[in-house]
Amino acid sequence: MRRLYLKIYLAVLAALLVFALAAGALWRLLADDERTRRAHEWGATLAQNILPPAGAAPGEQQAALERIAANLKVDLALLSRGRERVAGVGAALPVPGERQERSGWVHSGWPSAFAVKLHDGRWFVARVPVGRYGPRYGLWMIAIVLLAIGVGAYPVVRMLTLRLERLQAGVESLGAGELSARVKVEGRDEVARLAESFNRAAARIEELVGAHRALLANASHELRTPLARIRMAIELMKEGAEPRRKRELEQDIAELDALIEEILLASRLDASTRLEALEDIDLLALAAEGCARYEGASLEGEPVKVRGDARLLRRLLRNLLENARRHGAPPIEVSVRAVPSGAELRVSDHGPGVPEAERERVFEPFYRRAGSTEGAGLGLALVRRIARQHGGEARCKAGFVVTLPGATSS
Repeated sequence: MRRLYLKIYLAVLAALLVFALAAGALWRLLADDERTRRAHEWGATLAQNILPPAGAAPGEQQAALERIAANLKVDLALLSRGRERVAGVGAALPVPGERQERSGWVHSGWPSAFAVKLHDGRWFVARVPVGRYGPRYGLWMIAIVLLAIGVGAYPVVRMLTLRLERLQAGVESLGAGELSARVKVEGRDEVARLAESFNRAAARIEELVGAHRALLANASHELRTPLARIRMAIELMKEGAEPRRKRELEQDIAELDALIEEILLASRLDASTRLEALEDIDLLALAAEGCARYEGASLEGEPVKVRGDARLLRRLLRNLLENARRHGAPPIEVSVRAVPSGAELRVSDHGPGVPEAERERVFEPFYRRAGSTEGAGLGLALVRRIARQHGGEARCKAGFVVTLPGATSS
């Protein structure tokens, strides 16, 4: 019962049910009001004036009763003081009980039957057929109206909540990174105004993020030019530069160049939600190629094929190996294997490892552990981004584990 449309619909049905019960009770109350009782008593008084005395022959009393019932289409009965049938017309009628003996009046419900005790002790009992506009007909009408409104209210309530569900889907798409997500504006009510507000906010967010990405990409690109000039100036210094100073400058330039490259890659990943080049890749062969560039890195596993972007997966492995080289201790161990959910790539070393409290934070952009002086903090963030763009995930356990879907053993 957590769905909004069911709550609204049940609230409508509950209100209709209360209305039906109240209307039925009022109808029944009005059917038994004092005016109805007086009308029945007047009818009984008139019948007494027509009926022969109590001592008359049964045939005479029967004939009188038939004259009263003529053209009225009613059921009548005349009972003795001891409530024994003396005469009758039509269907059998109820016999008044002791309670009616004391009150002199009984009303037996629908079809409307009533009994009145005459002055001479006899009982006059009658049942008047209820026309089509009687209380029973009215209750049936209330029930039909209740059913009709209940059936008609469902699509109206569902239409309202469907618009809210579409708005929720748009918010979730925007939160998942689909900045072009918009919702259809339907109607002119509060929900429509909420949809318009969401579309305006989404458009503004898309504009701001686009401007941010463009600025980041342009700034990273422009930094390449002064770096190239600095590198050329160092080369022109030749033998005149102090060797130690030259090595430090070259190292600083290499770090800046790597940082710019990572920023550019992060910007490209932000700008595109789909992989540009998809191909079948042997993950074990790609890992072997990456390990060959790092001294002390060993590889084991089985050939497993995944579908993805080879350039991005090489970068993923390189960042993991570089992280192990900078912050871990040799030897570096890499393994590739097939798992039920896809392929698993594991990179571990013999260093102190990452404390459990920081195993999620290491994937945040520009996060650096206390005491760390190497790297800019983008490498592991890019590892997780590349893994997720391939439909997988990167986690820090005993080492770093990357899972990729859609793999099969070759």
